[in-house]
Amino acid sequence: MYIIGIDIGGSTTKIIGFRKGELLKPLQVKATDPLASVYGAFGRFLSENDIPLQEIDEIRITGVGSAFVSEPLFGVRTVRVDEFRANALGGLYLTGLPEAILVSMGTGTAYVYAADGVSEYLGGTGVGGGTLTGLSKKMIGVTGAAQISALAEKGDLSRVNLRIGDITKKNINDILHSEATAANFGKLDDLATSADIARGIFSLIYETVGMLAVFAARQKNTKNIVLIGNLSGLPQARETFEELNRMFGMHFLIPELSAFGTVIGAALSEDGVPLGGEAEA
Repeated sequence: MYIIGIDIGGSTTKIIGFRKGELLKPLQVKATDPLASVYGAFGRFLSENDIPLQEIDEIRITGVGSAFVSEPLFGVRTVRVDEFRANALGGLYLTGLPEAILVSMGTGTAYVYAADGVSEYLGGTGVGGGTLTGLSKKMIGVTGAAQISALAEKGDLSRVNLRIGDITKKNINDILHSEATAANFGKLDDLATSADIARGIFSLIYETVGMLAVFAARQKNTKNIVLIGNLSGLPQARETFEELNRMFGMHFLIPELSAFGTVIGAALSEDGVPLGGEAEA
């Protein structure tokens, strides 16, 4: 029998399944319309994995778009899972850690602390994938995350960010070395290319997200910070967070399948709230 998880986000819908504890290959589709994307993704996922509808025990949904789902899907028992709990369960599952700060980078960014089977929402920021696409559209005329990332690979941050080395000849301390950012976009060159600006936008987002994670980790006396969500899998993320590891002695982790952390957590959660209808009985 199968457990299906669905994460209905602001821009994408993700779906995964577990069969006797085995994780099936996940699927992701664009979510211009929450309900349409759910039904489309669900049908495609069942077809690709050859899953009979009658063999599904339960569907577990989460994400901002899950509010649009009020009845069981296809007559199968359907429950709604708290998104922040899903973040925690998915992040810990993917890393095998007993405790961590979970950073979910979607349209915005959410921070959750998880330990001993308990999760605590710490807060969030509006800086995330929406920031990336919005700024990129206005500044360089590109909106696709993959395209922005490819462009940023050719960029030069020295034409965009003001660095410590630009304002002093000495390291301020062991953390603030000459290459550390003093001000994002604080040195935007008139001749900066679209690639330079794209890289600067990634720097702005990841450094902001990363520093808030460092503050949260210090508050909870842990060094484990797990990154999940669509933005976590891009090359610029690994580069930035490896540097933050070195600077602050943290343990930033980007696990395999990090983009699917929340939907995996939803499928793992056993305390969802049933939706109305015949499948609830």
